[in-house]
Amino acid sequence: MGIVLGTNQYGKAEVRLVHVDRSTPQHVITDVNVTSQLFGDFTETHLTGANGAVIATDTQKNTVYALARTGGITTIEEFALRMARNFVGKYDQVTGARQEIEQYSWNRIETDATPAHDHAFVRAGTETRTVVVTKRGAAETVISGLKDLVVLKSTGSEFWGFPDVEYTSLRETTDRILATEVSARWRYVDTDVDWDKAFAAVRQTMLDFFAGTHSYSMQQTLYAMGQGVLEAHPEIAEIRFSMPNKHHFLVDLSPWGLDNPNEVWFAADRPYGLIEAVVTRDDVPADEAAWAGIAGFC
Repeated sequence: MGIVLGTNQYGKAEVRLVHVDRSTPQHVITDVNVTSQLFGDFTETHLTGANGAVIATDTQKNTVYALARTGGITTIEEFALRMARNFVGKYDQVTGARQEIEQYSWNRIETDATPAHDHAFVRAGTETRTVVVTKRGAAETVISGLKDLVVLKSTGSEFWGFPDVEYTSLRETTDRILATEVSARWRYVDTDVDWDKAFAAVRQTMLDFFAGTHSYSMQQTLYAMGQGVLEAHPEIAEIRFSMPNKHHFLVDLSPWGLDNPNEVWFAADRPYGLIEAVVTRDDVPADEAAWAGIAGFC
């Protein structure tokens, strides 16, 4: 029996970086978490411990800081592409790179004196913007996305017609609260994209279809959101969703002689339904390699 080294990668995970653009009196904050990983022929370090080909993970960390200083950060997609191109272009033994970035949002503080303060910020909600850039030789793939986008509809949602099988206790309803915490990632066809404009447009499209779709199931709503994105944005090849159903249960107030016309609900945090799916164009080739290591997206 022979034993061989399989697929491998290595790098520095979760490099925290806050970049302040001071080019104008109104500063711009970019708060990110960067994970850098490299592919290549690193067999010797695994088999013998010889590190002659290894670009140290500490070097990758310092590269994050250096590239932020020398080129700034316009968008996380542009920065991840610049990181990947730097590693693959600079080191012969590095044949590919995977750069993953999360961006945390800050809003300008509004005061009586200033509607938008030049250099004072308040952290926005839990929503996080994401990107994964994979570069293998000349081929580059960009998967943008977001996570922890919490949305809710107080009506316009039903759920009925499901099988009443053994152990079924859920009651059918024609009027319920529909709530979820959207995590979505979408793969672009190429890299010639206005990243900020595309991100904002995709996010708004998802919100439009969540709000505007009369829902008979979370699955139907998910598909409507994905279909809406792909129809409106030809630059996107596919979109993947992970959407937990944040259940709200109508409280029974009858023991105290009170009715409850869908006004008082119990918000349960667990257990929850977890709905995940891929919505894709049928005329664009799949690229499963680009999704490697991205958990929770089918």
